Amino acid sequence: MKIYDSADIETAWQSAQKAQAEGKLSASTLGNLQPWLTQPHFDHFRCEILQMIQGERWKQLEDSFWEVIAFGTGGRRGRMGELGTATMNARTVAESAYGLGAYFLSTSGGKPGKAVIAHDSRNRSSEFAKITASVLAAQGFTVYFFSEHRSTPELSFAVRYLKCDVGVVISASHNPPSDNGFKAYWSNGGQVLAPHDKGIVDHVYKSTQIAMVEFDDAVKAGTIQIIDQEIDDAYVQAVLAMSLTDNRELNAVYTPLHGVGETCCYKVLTAAGFEGVEILEEQRTPDGNFPNVDANFPNPERSEVFKQAIARAKQTDAGVIMASDPDADRLGVCVKDKTTGEFVHLTGNRIGALIADYVISKRAAKGDLTPEHYVVETLVTTPLIADIGRAHGLKVIDNLLVGFKYIGQTMDQLGAEKFVFGAEESLGYLAGGYARDKDAGIAALYLAECAAELAAQGKTLLDRLDELALTYGYYLEGQIAKSCPGADGKAQILKLMAAFRKNPPSSLAGIEMANVEDFGTHEVRTLPANTKVNNLPEPQGDLMIFTTKPAETQIRLAVRPSGTEPKIKFYLFANTKVGAPEDLEAVKQKTQQRLNDFSKALSTWMDEVIAS
Repeated sequence: MKIYDSADIETAWQSAQKAQAEGKLSASTLGNLQPWLTQPHFDHFRCEILQMIQGERWKQLEDSFWEVIAFGTGGRRGRMGELGTATMNARTVAESAYGLGAYFLSTSGGKPGKAVIAHDSRNRSSEFAKITASVLAAQGFTVYFFSEHRSTPELSFAVRYLKCDVGVVISASHNPPSDNGFKAYWSNGGQVLAPHDKGIVDHVYKSTQIAMVEFDDAVKAGTIQIIDQEIDDAYVQAVLAMSLTDNRELNAVYTPLHGVGETCCYKVLTAAGFEGVEILEEQRTPDGNFPNVDANFPNPERSEVFKQAIARAKQTDAGVIMASDPDADRLGVCVKDKTTGEFVHLTGNRIGALIADYVISKRAAKGDLTPEHYVVETLVTTPLIADIGRAHGLKVIDNLLVGFKYIGQTMDQLGAEKFVFGAEESLGYLAGGYARDKDAGIAALYLAECAAELAAQGKTLLDRLDELALTYGYYLEGQIAKSCPGADGKAQILKLMAAFRKNPPSSLAGIEMANVEDFGTHEVRTLPANTKVNNLPEPQGDLMIFTTKPAETQIRLAVRPSGTEPKIKFYLFANTKVGAPEDLEAVKQKTQQRLNDFSKALSTWMDEVIAS
């Protein structure tokens, strides 16, 4: 390997500056690149960086350094790479671990704590988990380590069960194979919140030379302790303790989408006695390339990932299909329409409404609910869950920002003993106090129990949704996620958010806007004038919710940039009252058409903003 001296570094830096002046590198890339090129604690990466500069691989440098991956709603997540501030690599993972450990030590007066670490089945997840453990052990932590892949909810449970101070799971949730991430947890078992998130980031930025122990040596010394079976058994028992029926008659298919769900969902379902639930062999093996999943994109919010499971369900006459994402904190569902024989892919909002209805109804029948019991959902989750909760006399908290960590925070504030159910539209659900993050395990148990109970009555989950529509009105939700990758994409997101805030559309598809709740400026503004009419209390976040003028079909639109992906997201909510049961199908069609027209007009408006 060629040895580079200070003159080589200076020459390379001058070349990078020239490239930036010529528009081949962005200013942010140049700023993020400089420390990696000049500071001694980046020596390990310098040879490759110098070769990239000498080879004028500006696009590769731009992709590697255009941003510093931030802690968002789901921790730190992004494309994997060998180096750079904009990718998940050995250095950025070590920095993340160092920042978490150093921040905790700053709050404990330097007294070392306990940490637990898990990882999913993604490529390099095991490597990144061992780096994390080695850094925390070097900081004096006693580290508990899952030797093989485990689910995110089991990590949340383990933090509490082992009375740890911090926890980490290496996962990029439902992202493509190119990505990985670092999710940081605090002592309550929930993902880190303010002020901890900022404190961790501050220490990440202060990191220079990062000490690490040899992983195998630390295991032999007991500084890193391997945990597996004990935590597995305790987690499964904690979930099973939440069961609400003995009915186990269900013919279903479950797929982990090549993730860790067999250690979570399938283990729970099997232990519960659901012998009729079959695991899909084609997608059973944990594999970070997700080879048998459509487009290798294992997000159960996508109906395409159910293709093989649907084929198997038709062979076995199964009526329900469940799929968890790679780290098994989200659960997607398909249900057979008994009229057509085809499978219907349920949105996260509908799954959440079904589980909420099931849990609340069963517990209400047992008489163990009081007005102090509560359900929780985020601002972009269906209002149907809140309606169900209020109809049963429960307290409803439905003003939370996006991120399940806020549901966990609410549980700690109000008391987990009164917590009934929490949900977010992106397939995240939780009941019980054993964890503080969403759990596909408890969702699978309750979904299976609900389907079994309905089947005993000759009904399906789709029938129950129709019954809810007759009671509460027909709720329909939609979502648009506009991908805006790279530096140019970030500029597009900022431009769109500014347009919604300063010059929002006065109408879309002939549907007039009435007002906007802006959680970024804490204002309620009337439209189309866009003038402030009221103050908006907490929470604080870059989120706007637009409401249309009263009409037969009422529509809401929520707008926010993603905290973990290069996207801007739009959540659409429609509600139409239903008269007689025979009117339901017509109401469904009318509501769908109104939402489709609104969505198309929104997309056209966005394209015009970006082009302007």
